[in-house]
Amino acid sequence: MEKPLMTSLITMWFLLKWVSCQQRVDQNPPFLSVQEGENITMNCSYSDRNSQNLQWYRQDPGKGLTFLLYLASGSKEEGRFKSTLSRNDRHSSLHITASQPGDSATYLCAVEAQ
Repeated sequence: MEKPLMTSLITMWFLLKWVSCQQRVDQNPPFLSVQEGENITMNCSYSDRNSQNLQWYRQDPGKGLTFLLYLASGSKEEGRFKSTLSRNDRHSSLHITASQPGDSATYLCAVEAQ
C-alpha cells in the first residue's frame, strides 16, 4: 500500500532589526507549498551595505520565535538546515534538506545594521 505524501506548508516572513537607519528586506518566495522530502530554499535580500550579521528564526503557530542560525559571513549548517550569507551581495539563503511535516512554520530573517 502506498503511503500518501504529506504537504508541508512553509510561510516565510522577514524581521528587520532597526538600529539607526532604515533598510529594505525582501523575501523570495513569500510562501511555499512543498511535498514531504523535497529540498527547500528561502532567500533574504537586504539593502544596507553596513549590515554586520544575519540570523534565521522559525515560529511555529501560537508559539514564540526559535533561533536557527547566526551568520557573519560564509555558511553554517545545523542538521538539515544550512544557510549562506554573502555580505557583498547583501543576500542570504536558508536551505532545508528533505523537508518534513514538522518543518511547517513561519521562517524569519533578521538583519542587524550598524
